[in-house]
Amino acid sequence: MRTYFVFQAVNMPGLRGYTDEPRASILPSEYGPWIQAREIGPGEEWNLDVSRAVVAAGILENGFYLSGPINQAPPRPVIESDRVEGTAVYGSNNEQIGTIKRLIIEKVSGRVLYVDVTFGGLFGLGVHHHTIPWDKLTYDKELEGYHTDITEEQLRGAPAFADERRDKLDRDSDREMQNYWLNRP
Repeated sequence: MRTYFVFQAVNMPGLRGYTDEPRASILPSEYGPWIQAREIGPGEEWNLDVSRAVVAAGILENGFYLSGPINQAPPRPVIESDRVEGTAVYGSNNEQIGTIKRLIIEKVSGRVLYVDVTFGGLFGLGVHHHTIPWDKLTYDKELEGYHTDITEEQLRGAPAFADERRDKLDRDSDREMQNYWLNRP
């Protein structure tokens, strides 16, 4: 869960902007100026007239979410990689099974093929990296993370992205991942 910052548009009393950053500069300047009205921490009660999941999805897609008397632009069909990195991955039982460390992108097409998912460890020690296909993930607005039908056991058995011999994806490791995931339901 994140900390959310609620801003009020000075010139439009019913318009609110939501971000996960404490600065108003991320909000559209054409509706500003903006003043911070509230900060809502992860454990605090959410008693606003818009769902936390809707706000989270808007922030994930656009960097902010607006509610109030304006025509809001439709969500962008793209997302920045740094907004995906660090996002939780949940299994079929809605338990967190890992965290997205990085996206693995095919150089020529620009398509995201895999994600490097980390799990286990404490303070960076004993952390395991395993790679799963990007198409096995779907964004879950309620969980504010990615959902998959992959079990933690399948993730633990998946080929590692990096180990003591290599720290990048090469043809052999790509083939190993393809073979592993092709044989999974």
